[in-house]
Amino acid sequence: MMRIPGDFSKIIGVYNKNKNVAKINKNQGIEGKKDTITLSNQAKDYQVALKALRQVPDIREEKVRELAQRYADGTYNVSGKDVAEKLVNRFFDKKA
Repeated sequence: MMRIPGDFSKIIGVYNKNKNVAKINKNQGIEGKKDTITLSNQAKDYQVALKALRQVPDIREEKVRELAQRYADGTYNVSGKDVAEKLVNRFFDKKA
């Protein structure tokens, strides 16, 4: 058997003090505050840019019509060198 030195009644008294803490009403001291957020200027600029970007069509129809007309007329010519350069540039841009 192990003996704990000291006055055991005082030790028990310390723990019993915690039991006597008055219960607090859940609504007491709590105010109905609303959550708020603040956006940085950079975030606000991003939102404006994103909104503008969403208004731009994915396909530039005017450019497509112009190229289709040039192709139909037989005036649309692209050199193989230009195509190869574009392919190589896009490949390395995506890797970076």
